[in-house]
Amino acid sequence: MTRKVADCRKAPSVSNCTLRIAGEEEEVVRAATEHAISVHEHQDTPELRQMVRDSLEDEKPGI
Repeated sequence: MTRKVADCRKAPSVSNCTLRIAGEEEEVVRAATEHAISVHEHQDTPELRQMVRDSLEDEKPGI
């Protein structure tokens, strides 16, 4: 299974967040959503979770 990556640097942010989360898809969606809620003050909605899922990229080997 290919690991997935969520990277805050690829999303607009007033805090210039640099967090990068990698793991299995469901782990990353859960962790990135929790981060978006607690740090970036987003609301926990199905749309947020879908936005997170859509932004995931495959992890490149060796990173």
